[in-house]
Amino acid sequence: MEKPIRIKLLEHEYLIRSDENEDRVKNIAQYIHDKFGEIRENTEGLSETKTAILAAFDIASEYFQLLKARDDLVENIERRAQALNSHIDSITL
Repeated sequence: MEKPIRIKLLEHEYLIRSDENEDRVKNIAQYIHDKFGEIRENTEGLSETKTAILAAFDIASEYFQLLKARDDLVENIERRAQALNSHIDSITL
């Protein structure tokens, strides 16, 4: 692991140790910080804990949407590759 990386979330500073490089950790922290900001902008009076929970759900929702999109893309590519292989096989046989 690399040296600790200082990040700030919800007005608190944290030292993070990660196998990721410093820029990547800071980008991730900024993304999380922005999510907190979006939630706080749209809702008033939430505790830090509730803000963090809503941010976690929002990030998880985005993650699962991306997984679904990736799975759909892989399925589409596999279907098209199979069709191309069948077409090639029909020409060469």
